[in-house]
Amino acid sequence: MSDFVYFDISSIDRATKKITEPKLLTMSQAPSRAKQVLRAGDVLVSMTRPNLNAVALVPEQFDGAIGSTGFHVLRSRWLHPEFLLRLVQSQRFVDEMSALVQGALYPAVRPKDIAAFTFVFQTPAQQTRIVAKLEELLSDLDAGVAELKAAQKKLAQYRQSLLKAAVEGALTADWRASHPPAETGAQLLDRILTERRARWEAKQLAKFKEQGKAPPKDWQKKYPEPVQPDTTDLPELPDGWVWATLSQVGWLDRGRSKHRPRNAPHLYGGPYPFVQTGDIRHTDTFLSDVEASYSEAGLAQSRLWPAGTMCITIAANIGKTAILSMEACFPDSVVGFLPASDEVSIRYVEYFMRSVQQKLEDEAPATAQKNINLEILEKVVIPVAPTLEQHEIVQVLDDSMDAARHSDRAIEFSLKQSSAQRQNILRAAFSGQLVPQDPNDEPASVLLERIRAERAARPTKTRKAKSATSRSTAC
Repeated sequence: MSDFVYFDISSIDRATKKITEPKLLTMSQAPSRAKQVLRAGDVLVSMTRPNLNAVALVPEQFDGAIGSTGFHVLRSRWLHPEFLLRLVQSQRFVDEMSALVQGALYPAVRPKDIAAFTFVFQTPAQQTRIVAKLEELLSDLDAGVAELKAAQKKLAQYRQSLLKAAVEGALTADWRASHPPAETGAQLLDRILTERRARWEAKQLAKFKEQGKAPPKDWQKKYPEPVQPDTTDLPELPDGWVWATLSQVGWLDRGRSKHRPRNAPHLYGGPYPFVQTGDIRHTDTFLSDVEASYSEAGLAQSRLWPAGTMCITIAANIGKTAILSMEACFPDSVVGFLPASDEVSIRYVEYFMRSVQQKLEDEAPATAQKNINLEILEKVVIPVAPTLEQHEIVQVLDDSMDAARHSDRAIEFSLKQSSAQRQNILRAAFSGQLVPQDPNDEPASVLLERIRAERAARPTKTRKAKSATSRSTAC
């Protein structure tokens, strides 16, 4: 049974600015940072990475919960909690705090940095009016953003539906009816496997010739036979299609980065592109831009893959793919795939890999980080369509994905506009332009002087503060 409710930075949803993942802990589980007793209406501000703006208001049901010392707690009898919460969401607050960050491994601001943030002080009555207007305007904006994100999610589902229909044959069913295949799937796979072996033998003979050696006896027996597909529980394929493994339709091999340490400066800065998992993750199909490059020394301890190689990530980001637009090197956290035959479209295989990416991610063993190995990829079963149909599938997917991409960009643009509009509203609110002043209110300057006088009259004593009171400077 839990003894208390605990909040740390991971408890806050940065998008909604709400506490969404409270932790229920026993006293024996209490972390060393669990030292702040929170009250309903407290505003929590994460001191770590202020650019991420992890802020939230403590709701009534969590009164008395315990907060991490990673939060600076804002609590004031003179400031409306919602006013404070909106204030620390303003871009000016984020920018000023980000400029004060200290530490590289644990970038954070200090409590005094947050407490010293200055803003235009408003009377409690004016704060209430500002909060009400903000609630009205931002609620409408939030509703629009929710609709945009829902559309974004539907687009992602649409893409997956397209890929599923493509690799199951449904996407090209009508095309296939008017373009019957000239051979069976088994015949197609036989031709692919024959060419696969022929290419290996030609490569081996070229290697012997380069070394000035005669081929040894039975050298053909060293041919690495590909893994056979396990078709148990797999669905029936359209006529002319056949199940195969990735190792049957192509060659898979891990990248190389033999030198230790891998970040040795002399390995970098040369003319050879060096692809990393992040480059692949941020690429849509064709990879032409990378952040790093190898020198001659870097190339010497690696391998240069040809343009047209499909890169597959096997660590951290599992199963992400991209096709090289240029020759490049990559480390052993990336696997390279090259088709075994011209009958295999690399674009078709890459689209297929997108359709199973989430499955590979979900099934990847997790140790320090998720990863898969070459053997897992070699066993991946792929439905192979006749060559002409592979190209038709790619064309249909290209057109559909391009349309989805345009929609995605339009949504992203609208989301950026919404974010900018939110900041415009907050800027207007805290500069006195959103809500007119009520002439019947006590002047804010008079109230502020009274607050200062009241604080100055308090008896001074040394004590450890359990929470912070926000400071303001009237402008």
